[in-house]
Amino acid sequence: MFDHILVPTDGSAHATRAAEYAVDLAATYGAALHVLYVVDVRTGHADAPVDDDSRTRGETAVGDVAARAADRDVPVETEIRVGLPHETIIDYGEERGIDLVVMGTHGTSGLERYLLGSVAERVVRLSDVPVLCVPPVTDGE
Repeated sequence: MFDHILVPTDGSAHATRAAEYAVDLAATYGAALHVLYVVDVRTGHADAPVDDDSRTRGETAVGDVAARAADRDVPVETEIRVGLPHETIIDYGEERGIDLVVMGTHGTSGLERYLLGSVAERVVRLSDVPVLCVPPVTDGE
């Protein structure tokens, strides 16, 4: 049913929860898992090189998900890109033939992201493939 599953991550607890679902789905369907970290250009200049802190956060975030996938013998590809998160996620999906995007409904930016519109909501609206949105953990879980 799914051959290529994309899980965008920002390293947050919400993204980690979505990654757990993505790894489970990839293991169940024998799919490859693509892990993407996007350095948001809104936090700096689009033409500026990726700073060491952003690169380190990205490597840590994709590395954590890749390790989860490896533990389940799921083939995984990781990538760090610079851009607007929702556009970069959609572009990556189109380039790689992604069948499903699995992502958290909330990221790391809190009120700012709420005011600007959530990345997940934009991906849901603009993606040509199904998007599974994983909500945050509640107190009852």
